Amino acid sequence: MPGSSLVRAAFFTAGAIIGGGVATVISSKNRSAVPPIRPTSVVSDTPIVELDRAGRAKLQENALVPSIGVPSSILKYGNPGLSSTAFLLRVSIQTFRRLGPISDTLVRQAYVAAYDRRLRHPAWTAEHLTQASLKPGKDSGDRSKSNFIEDESVPIPFRARLKDYFRSGYDRGHMVPAADAKFSQAAMDETFLLSNMAPQVGDGFNRHYWAFLEDWCRRLTGSFQDVYIFTVPLYLPRQDGDGKWRVTHEVIGSPPSVSVPTHFAKVVLTSKPVSSSKPDVLDISTGAFILPNAIIPDEVPLESFVVPVDAVERAAGLTFFSDEIKAHSNHICKTTKCQLIVRRFDDARKQSQKAIAAPK
Repeated sequence: MPGSSLVRAAFFTAGAIIGGGVATVISSKNRSAVPPIRPTSVVSDTPIVELDRAGRAKLQENALVPSIGVPSSILKYGNPGLSSTAFLLRVSIQTFRRLGPISDTLVRQAYVAAYDRRLRHPAWTAEHLTQASLKPGKDSGDRSKSNFIEDESVPIPFRARLKDYFRSGYDRGHMVPAADAKFSQAAMDETFLLSNMAPQVGDGFNRHYWAFLEDWCRRLTGSFQDVYIFTVPLYLPRQDGDGKWRVTHEVIGSPPSVSVPTHFAKVVLTSKPVSSSKPDVLDISTGAFILPNAIIPDEVPLESFVVPVDAVERAAGLTFFSDEIKAHSNHICKTTKCQLIVRRFDDARKQSQKAIAAPK
């Protein structure tokens, strides 16, 4: 099937399952800054919004999530893996609301990830990007000095192995890209852990369209003060010839152990002050995109993959933002251009990266 036809078929499947609504999502009118929202309890996974004495919505200094060393700034607007936190703290799960699946919480310098032992790739990753965080530091990260490595913090029986990807036909696809962690070599090295990888189609997706989307996410820092990004591997059903819907996916490795997602989602939240005179009152924008794990032609518009945030939450079984945030935020494609920059000159760098070594 030609690439464009494959994309259309895959996206139709996603739209049929999650409810589409792309035109409605983008065309909804702009909304003002998030209105006053009642403070939430520590046992909630809703974003962190408080009221000042004047009744204006403000972000709290500290995230209302139990502390396990997770940077509060990354999960400031919500913690999809709050159930993981509850488990690690031996707190009764019944005390938490709207829980997501339990995964291993991995805290890195540039990101937080929830590792799915069964699928052997992240259930989700979370980042907080700013212009400052993307600037190279004194010990700037150099991609050529980083190597793909197995994550020894994951128990061996559940660990993704280098040999699993050998001759699999798939790239070791970064969920958190190395370019988001240039501030230090150590931070960049952590993006090369296999616990940050999922199998992705290489040419036409990981090395191209997906990379263009990652670049778009970084460029958001030029228009917004803070950018929060969730990356989520998905397994969506498709309708077979008999009319029934089924989820089918490949598993790579010997023995087969690493699952190959059918789709990937990017969920973004951006914030900036409504004015210089009100730096603590923020305009919030949100958006979500679901892309098939397949070759996507460069000319396909990014807005073709827009879905409601709710759609990703339902497909992944996670809660990213509170209902208040989703109801009162602007759509990201209304506050900035949802337009990718095609950088085919990156091919030279992609082709020069280290080949997957033979299993030892």
